[in-house]
Amino acid sequence: MKIYNTLTNKREIFQPIDENHVKVYACGPTVYNYAHIGNARPAVVCDLLVRVLRSLYPKVTYVSNITDVDDKIIKASKESGQPISEITTKYTKIYNEDMKSLGVIKPDYQPKATDHIKQMIELVAKMIKNGTAYESENHVLFSVSKYKNYGSLSGRDFDDQIAGSRVKVASFKKNPSDFVLWKPSDNDQPGWDSPWGFGRPGWHLECSAMSEESLGLPFDIHGGGNDLIFPHHENEIAQSCGAHGYDDPESFVKYWIHNGMLDMDGMKMSKSLGNILYIRDLLKKYPGETLRLTLLSCHYRQPLNFNDKAIQQCQTILDKLYRVLKSHNDIDISDYDKSTAPKEILDVLSDDLNTSKAIAEINKIATNLSKSKGDDIKKNKALLLSAGNVFGILQNSPDSWLGYDKDLNIDIDKIEKLITERELARTERNFSKADQIRSELKEMNIEIEDTPKGSIWRKIS
Repeated sequence: MKIYNTLTNKREIFQPIDENHVKVYACGPTVYNYAHIGNARPAVVCDLLVRVLRSLYPKVTYVSNITDVDDKIIKASKESGQPISEITTKYTKIYNEDMKSLGVIKPDYQPKATDHIKQMIELVAKMIKNGTAYESENHVLFSVSKYKNYGSLSGRDFDDQIAGSRVKVASFKKNPSDFVLWKPSDNDQPGWDSPWGFGRPGWHLECSAMSEESLGLPFDIHGGGNDLIFPHHENEIAQSCGAHGYDDPESFVKYWIHNGMLDMDGMKMSKSLGNILYIRDLLKKYPGETLRLTLLSCHYRQPLNFNDKAIQQCQTILDKLYRVLKSHNDIDISDYDKSTAPKEILDVLSDDLNTSKAIAEINKIATNLSKSKGDDIKKNKALLLSAGNVFGILQNSPDSWLGYDKDLNIDIDKIEKLITERELARTERNFSKADQIRSELKEMNIEIEDTPKGSIWRKIS
C-alpha cells in the first residue's frame, strides 16, 4: 500500500509499526451544532482508509475523538440556555447517526475530551518538567522554541508559525508562537482543578492525550482535513514529543494523511456566505450512499466541488449499478465470498486511495455482469457486491434503492401492464405509442430503463 505522507511530502510505501496491528487516529467533530457536509469528508475518507487496511492486515484499531469542551460549545450553551452536557450529548448522537447514513462505520473507540482531563493534566505536567512548557498568569503554554522540529509537518518557518493560529497574541506569552495548553476558567465556564488552578485544556491538547491513551506511542496513521495541518496537528506533534523528550516527529505518528476541502462552485462553505450544507438537510433530498460516493468521486487530497451536478452524476452511477443487480435478483451467490475485496479494486485503492480509478473498476465489473452468462453471472455479481462492500456502497437491496418497495400506494399492476404494452408496441415498431406510454409512466413518477432482459422501472420521487 502507498500513502502520501504529509510529514515527508511524498508518496511512501506503507510499513506498519506492527504488521499484526495497525493503529489509526483521526480528529473528530466539535459537537455543538449539526454536522455539515464538509465535516463528513474526513470521516468518509478515513472510513475508506480503514476498510482498505482491514482488507490487508489482520487487525486495525481506529480511534476518532469527540471534542465536548470548547469555546464554541460554551457560547452555544450561553445562547441557548441549555447545559453543555445536553448540547454535546444531543449533537454527538446526531453526528453518529449522520455518519452511519453515509456508510461510515463507527470507530473502535470514540473518546470524549471531558473523559480525559486527567491524562491531559499529566501530559502538561510532563512538558513543564521537561522544560518545553511554562506557567504564566494562570496559563500554561508550550514553548515553541524548545522543540527544534516545530514546523516539520506544515513546512512553516519560525517567523510565520503564528499565522493561522486560533490563539491571540497575549501578554502572558514569552514568544508570540507559543500556544496555550491550559487556561483559567471563570465561574460560569466549565473547568477542572489542576496544579495551575481551576481551568480547562487548550484546543490542541486533547488529541495528544486521547491518541496516546487509546493507541500508545508511536502509532501508524493520523488523519484529518488539511485545514488542521497548522496549527492543530503541528501542535499535537510538539506536545507529544515535548512531553516525552522526543525530537523525531515520527516518535508520535509515522504517517499523516490530509484530505482537501469542499467548495461550492469555487466558494468556500461559510455561514457568512449562507452556503453551509448540513448533512441532515441533504439526506432529505439524496440517499446517504449518493452523498458518500460524491465525497469519494475525486481524489481525497484534491478540493471537491460539491454541487447538485456532482451529486446527480453519482446518483446516476449508483442507479446503473443497482439496476444491474436488480436484473440478477434471482441469482443466488450465498456460496461466494463477498467479504474479500476484489484484487483490481484493492490494487487501485492501495495506491493512495485512488477512488476515481476504483469507481471506474466498479463500473467495469458491473458491465461484465450485465453481459455475463452461465457461471460467470454468479462470479461477477459476487465481485460487484464485494467491491461495493470495501467502497461502502451497494448496501441496499436493489428493490429498495430503485423504489419498488417505497410506496405502497402506487399501482404496481398498472405499471407492469403499461410496461408490457410498451414492449409490445416496440416489438411492433409502433414507437409513437411506446413513447406515449413512457410519458404516461413519467407522469406517474416512474422511470424506465430498457435492458437486454426487458424493461425495468423505478419510482423517482
